[in-house]
Amino acid sequence: MNRANDLGTNTSIDFFHRFSHIRVDTWGKVKELSKFYEQPWLSESRVRAVHRTIGKLLKQLVAIEEYTAFPSKSDMEYLWSVFQCEDYASLNRAVHRIERALLTDSYRSRHLKLNIQDISALRVEDEQEAAESQWSKRSTTDRPYFELQVIDNFKSIHEEESLRSAFLELRHPEDEFVYDVATVKSFEDSLIGVLINPNIQACVIRYGFPLRSVHGYDVFRHYLLDVDESRMNRMTELERSIELGLLIKKIRPEIDLFLMSGVAVEKSASLATGHFERIFYREPGYLECHQSILRSIHSRYQTPFFSALKKYSRRPTGVFHALPISRGMSIRRSHWIKDFSDFYGDNIFMAETSATSGGLDSLLQPTGPLKEAQAKAARAYGSKETYFVTNGTSTANKIVLQALIEPGDVVLVDRDCHKSHHYGMVLMGARTAYLDAYPLDEFSMYGAVPLRSIKQKLLEYERAGRLDEVRLLILTNCTFDGMIYNVYDFMEQCLAIKPDLIFLWDEAWFGFACFNPLYRTRTGMAAARALKRKYQSPDYAKRYAAYCEERAGLDLEDDASWLDHKLLPDPDKVRLRVYSTQSTHKTLTSMRQGSMIHVYDQDFRHRSKAAFDEAYMTHTSTSPNYQILSSLDAGRRQVELEGYELVHKQIAAAMTLREQIYNNKRLSKYFRVLVSKDLVPAAYRLSGVESYYEADTGWSRMEDAWMADEFVIDLSRITLHVGRTGVDGDTFKNEYLMDQFGIQINKTSRNTVLFMTHIGTNRSSVTFLLEVLEKIAEDIDQKIEDYSKPERKLFESRVRELTEEQPPLPDFSSFHEDFRQPGSPQTSDGDIRTAYFKGFKEELCEYIRFDNGDVFRELEGGRELVSAGFVTPYPPGFPVLVPGQTVSREIIEFLMVLDVKEIHGYRAELGLRVFKQR
Repeated sequence: MNRANDLGTNTSIDFFHRFSHIRVDTWGKVKELSKFYEQPWLSESRVRAVHRTIGKLLKQLVAIEEYTAFPSKSDMEYLWSVFQCEDYASLNRAVHRIERALLTDSYRSRHLKLNIQDISALRVEDEQEAAESQWSKRSTTDRPYFELQVIDNFKSIHEEESLRSAFLELRHPEDEFVYDVATVKSFEDSLIGVLINPNIQACVIRYGFPLRSVHGYDVFRHYLLDVDESRMNRMTELERSIELGLLIKKIRPEIDLFLMSGVAVEKSASLATGHFERIFYREPGYLECHQSILRSIHSRYQTPFFSALKKYSRRPTGVFHALPISRGMSIRRSHWIKDFSDFYGDNIFMAETSATSGGLDSLLQPTGPLKEAQAKAARAYGSKETYFVTNGTSTANKIVLQALIEPGDVVLVDRDCHKSHHYGMVLMGARTAYLDAYPLDEFSMYGAVPLRSIKQKLLEYERAGRLDEVRLLILTNCTFDGMIYNVYDFMEQCLAIKPDLIFLWDEAWFGFACFNPLYRTRTGMAAARALKRKYQSPDYAKRYAAYCEERAGLDLEDDASWLDHKLLPDPDKVRLRVYSTQSTHKTLTSMRQGSMIHVYDQDFRHRSKAAFDEAYMTHTSTSPNYQILSSLDAGRRQVELEGYELVHKQIAAAMTLREQIYNNKRLSKYFRVLVSKDLVPAAYRLSGVESYYEADTGWSRMEDAWMADEFVIDLSRITLHVGRTGVDGDTFKNEYLMDQFGIQINKTSRNTVLFMTHIGTNRSSVTFLLEVLEKIAEDIDQKIEDYSKPERKLFESRVRELTEEQPPLPDFSSFHEDFRQPGSPQTSDGDIRTAYFKGFKEELCEYIRFDNGDVFRELEGGRELVSAGFVTPYPPGFPVLVPGQTVSREIIEFLMVLDVKEIHGYRAELGLRVFKQR
């Protein structure tokens, strides 16, 4: 068979991020084209053209299926042979069978053969009916399917098929799982395989394989950068195998690795400790390897708490305890709420219990299945410790803050962060130093906090002699609107100034990022691990010594020396103390309010754990919802075994949605998807990439941006500018999307709405949204056509207001001197706790009206107005005033021109609550 270099012809990242879409769509094209051969009216020239097109598509499929177990290499050989023999009837039937199996996933539950006898005896209609019937009969009792990748220097397809058969013969009906085998022949092919084939859950690395792939790999260049050919050629076969294992783990940490070594296994064990599940010496037969593979998958498949809860729910008990709803007793006896049980089913009540009943583990002091479930979650998310939280990330944030902060500590906080952080400052008595994100005035939203401004803030405290008071930095990653930090660089640069700084990354909307190799690099846990490895390496010690010599003569008081250069932390002083809070329920499978705290803190055990445990007990209910806990456990199983695939499909759905809006003339008339240049100023885009997608080049530059830029945009969030519809974001959300079409979103600005794809989004969902936007655009067209001249003028005025006349977003002003640190005018922190509680003392406060001009008269008269509480407009949802903050004219003007329905902390009939003038 001619194995053309078809991957290399695709220089776009589409192939990687949309592999599953491209794969199924290509099979569909071949199926449709192969039908043409049966048409008698087709001219000979047209037949030849169709033949050439199918040939090209088959070559692409040969390259794609090189990395999958189904269809097998012998299946592809069969297709190629019937195509070359021009047996189009057999080709059509075989392709139809494969496509149906891929669409319905029936290949997971039954073995399909494509030999001539099977194909000839099976009509296409029968196959379609059989495939659909097989799909409909599948149940949760079916054995889960995965694929095993085997890497070896195979000389022929016969060798590959022989090894595959040897493994398949070991499978037994009583096995917990069923698998098929995908064989690859080189170092690069193995990496490409784990990148594009999400079914791969285990790899057996054999020996003697070459480095380079015969297929192109331009689309994977960002993931193969560590493949240094000259270095690889100097390695022994064993060293190369171990290096391959390291890179596979870097791409997909969840994959189980097995090494078959041709050298003494004792030596292999000493070199490969920690990377491989098992190491086998070259020997005939694969039974022990087969059993080890299934055992490793079983370890990830286990859900200790969910399984314990299921077991408890089936156990007969007598309930002489609280919780009348337990076992459904209070419902079954009722004559009036039986519909409640009918709606939810029995299991949710059968599993209702509490720790004190002795049925299950305690969340506050786990020693059994909950402890094990949290340990498995730590493994999945790459943390040292993981804690389950049953009342949302708001509580998770407060737990971390209480554990790390003492009264009087200075905390650097993004002002545009979730309100739980602001209230956490009040509860813990921290001195709050607010950081301003760059404003996006045109869209009434904030971006992210630039690294330069954070370094500047740290230097202010250093020069004021107060750097030791700075305890914690809090940033939101990614932001609600999708701005993602370069977490690695941010932490490294801050640690160069303050080596013991603690980081809290609020990743409430970013839990899914752990399961994509590109996104993972910008998460708190992955960056912490990478920095730890870096600072412990001898190469970094040499680099740091050279760096110190270079900077020996620099003026330490010169801002440019610190702000305009990359800094390096002292490896002997730096302590990596990183925390991430994630709303699992927002982006992954979990019941509402299911969240996690991930910890990568080198000093956690001896400095923070006792305080953390107390904080956890302070904020965690003694009656946690066990259904939430079990969903966190089951959701962890899902992401460890199929998170890679689901996140890829999520991103693919978002890419498709963006493309269709970009390229649709009617939609682009009223809607515009905001791109990188809209949301990230040029100063923070070192790559120079303005948009990840261009109509003529596709998605060719996204990864360049992710490797270099200070901030990047989350592809799965589509911020749609709707100003040209003449409708503000909130109205568009409620009156158009929700009321007319039942489409739910939860973030708007004055002229934008935010659509988010997630692991539950499918291609049908994207199609429906596009249809809705088409209908809205068509409706607006019709309205404009029917407008009278005055109505058209009013519409144009409204469009102008929403596209050209946005109020500038105000920066944080400052804390009033009563709440500032005495004797430290150059630092900006304030005592938000004192101001907060004083704000509830009626004798100290008064209200200033906006509508009658009182506020401006007071400001013009020289009075310094000081806010007595939080003032938070929704949208955009950030506090423009906090307790103790001086009220600037810019803030008042911003509040006055807002047309939102909610401003929390402001009562229109009374005015703004401020402290009385002394």
